[in-house]
Amino acid sequence: MSDEKQAEGARLWNKGGESPAWRWQRAPETPLNRFLGGSPIGVALRLFVVSLIVGALLMWLDIRPADVIEGVYHFFQRIWAMGFDAIRELGNYLIAGAVIVVPIWFVLRLINMRGPR
Repeated sequence: MSDEKQAEGARLWNKGGESPAWRWQRAPETPLNRFLGGSPIGVALRLFVVSLIVGALLMWLDIRPADVIEGVYHFFQRIWAMGFDAIRELGNYLIAGAVIVVPIWFVLRLINMRGPR
């Protein structure tokens, strides 16, 4: 087949003269995509996978969802019962959590700083 016939066939399939690669380009950035950090389906899939991994880890550690909810309830109940000592206890919880959360957050920010994707 000659090059002219191939070009003519391509024009028939591609009437606007655009490249068929338009199908693989990213969708325009919407406020919802910016808020979620990606497309809703992609974010839901990532959350599903991470939830599955964390859930498997918690089950392996024998921590059930009801135990977590009950622990949060008792946490707030103890704070209410302690009165002003609750502020000191809350500070201890905050510092203990920050020791884990802040370094993880910092590493994730460094990883995400590598530039546009």
